[in-house]
Amino acid sequence: MHAAANVSERAPTGSARAPEVAPAGVPAPAAASVRRARLKSPRTLSLAAFAALLVALPPFFPNNFFFEVAILVAINAIVCVGLNLLIGYAGQISLGHAAFYALGGYGSAILAARWGWPVWVSLPVAVAGVGALAWAVGRPTLRLKGHYLAMATLGLGVIASIVLTNEDRLTGGPDGMSVPPLVVLGQPVQGELLWYAIVAAALWLTVLLALNMIDSPIGRALRALHGSEVAAGTLGIDAARFKLMVFVQSALIAATAGALTAHYAGFITPAKASFLHSVELVIMVVFGGMASVWGAVVGAAVLTLLPQFLTVLKDYEMMVFGAVLIATMVGMPHGIVPTLARLIGRR
Repeated sequence: MHAAANVSERAPTGSARAPEVAPAGVPAPAAASVRRARLKSPRTLSLAAFAALLVALPPFFPNNFFFEVAILVAINAIVCVGLNLLIGYAGQISLGHAAFYALGGYGSAILAARWGWPVWVSLPVAVAGVGALAWAVGRPTLRLKGHYLAMATLGLGVIASIVLTNEDRLTGGPDGMSVPPLVVLGQPVQGELLWYAIVAAALWLTVLLALNMIDSPIGRALRALHGSEVAAGTLGIDAARFKLMVFVQSALIAATAGALTAHYAGFITPAKASFLHSVELVIMVVFGGMASVWGAVVGAAVLTLLPQFLTVLKDYEMMVFGAVLIATMVGMPHGIVPTLARLIGRR
């Protein structure tokens, strides 16, 4: 047997290039080809293109209003990417996801405003608290299926909305409460451009996390659960464990987005936990395409931007908005991105 391939040979005298050290057991040429293949993979290229798009957009925004809309799009996209992991990949319905979004914002706001915690501490603690709540709630509710699970998550959202509305000493009641600004390196985060950079980076990292999760054994287990829990169980997949895992992961992402929104806006109300907000998030996921990370981003972007363009219609705005939704779902029942991907693939 030859010596292990990870022991590199000494470079020739006068060579300007150091020898390439390969991973253990992998020849250097093979390792280099693997790295080149990864750099040229569709996922890597799409992430690079998405990052370039996020960086290139700000110069085209003529005023702060465009920055505000872009920030709102990014926030909604973050929540939808996490929700799509739960609905699109794991096949678990959630009609109360806005509760986690609102609790993340209120948790950080209360810890910072009422108890004087630094925001850089209150935000991660609030997100971790929401994750613990999702774990506690998810253990019993995720045993349910179909309409029963939808009703259970709907009840969670209603309870959260009622509590946030009635506990006026902590939350300010239906009028909401002021939220301290986000502080980074001792300086308050101010300015639309800086906030855009923060939420854009958060969105890119969320997409990266989701894509890595989908391509991992966890993602394959989630897709198996979506197809058939019985069949997945015969393959040794612990359905309860994986469903709870993705439920908590989705709640953590929503809570992070909610906390960022609260500190960006400087104000938060119980409307963030409303049933209507939960339905809007689900519609964005379905509209863009379930079981598609990019579909969640596109769905959030389109349905956040569309009302801005329809304001010129005044009284007919909602009617046209509903007609667009119906026409899109009839013509593209699998969502925008999966349908377009299939059409391009056929050509």
